[in-house]
Amino acid sequence: MTRGVSPGTGEFGHGAAFIYNSAVAAWAICAAWEVGALEELNTSRKLDSDEFALRHGLDRLSTLGMFRALASVEVVRRHDTTVIVTDLFDEVYRNKSFFHWLSRGSAELFRQMPSVLAEENRVGDYYRRDAAAIAFACREISAVCYDPTFWAAMDRIGTGFEVVADLGCGSGGRVMDVLRRYPGTRGIGVDIAEPSLLVARQEAADAGLAGRTEFLRADVLDLQPRPEYAEVEVLTCFMMGHDFWPKENCVATLRRLRELFPAVRRFLLGDATRTVGIPDTELPVFTLGFELGHDLMGTFMPTLEDWHSVFDQSGWDLLRTNRIEMAVGEVIFELG
Repeated sequence: MTRGVSPGTGEFGHGAAFIYNSAVAAWAICAAWEVGALEELNTSRKLDSDEFALRHGLDRLSTLGMFRALASVEVVRRHDTTVIVTDLFDEVYRNKSFFHWLSRGSAELFRQMPSVLAEENRVGDYYRRDAAAIAFACREISAVCYDPTFWAAMDRIGTGFEVVADLGCGSGGRVMDVLRRYPGTRGIGVDIAEPSLLVARQEAADAGLAGRTEFLRADVLDLQPRPEYAEVEVLTCFMMGHDFWPKENCVATLRRLRELFPAVRRFLLGDATRTVGIPDTELPVFTLGFELGHDLMGTFMPTLEDWHSVFDQSGWDLLRTNRIEMAVGEVIFELG
């Protein structure tokens, strides 16, 4: 059989074996990231599997199997224990957080797909995801997709603010990044997932920012008044705005935030939007997993037009729409 050709298809990438091996490779990408193999390959462009396993205290045969999975979909080439990057490696490396979101953070959700599809089961707390893994992935997703546009929006705000708050803060990366960039400011992070907040508090302590940060466990969709909120001048919320929907709930939530944060001068709201008009065979990385995952969770995914329909009714002025659209129709709204 010719290398790279799937049996019965005559074309690489369209056979059952390739689909199966790709599923295994997605897990291997996550593992390779977490054990440091992707970083080493990104820097050195090659490594020895046995030597890498010994150095990191990993099982030799399993480590080789991880690299074999990557080689099966041509992310790397393997010659015995020597592993060398291919032209595809850099693209996979840039998108590693999307694989982590899917295979680590959302594994249980997709494993339960047959049950979750059934209407009779879609009540109450009917699915599980790994909140800490989602937060880990989303930090890099944010850096890749949103950060350049986010910092441009922050530059338009300028200086002169003292308190920033991030809703759905996850492990607190955005709050800490803002505090590093704007000395003298204080930050508040709000999230419903205690495991993520534990990570945020520890990382803030490690970074010497504990005295300038406060991480609060609360449901953004049912946020209760706190004295700290009245001091916030810059409000951010990334990758959770779709949880505000459907429309009547979104309008009510945005109005509530306007009331709870009366001193806010600028609200930067960044999120994915549902794709429109892309053929199924041309979907980019992350889009299918993100949209199907949220459909399984019963979370409405608004389009860009849906978002534009709510601001007039919610007490916020839409100052600017920044369309990014790298993977899942990303956008940042500048509200005031």
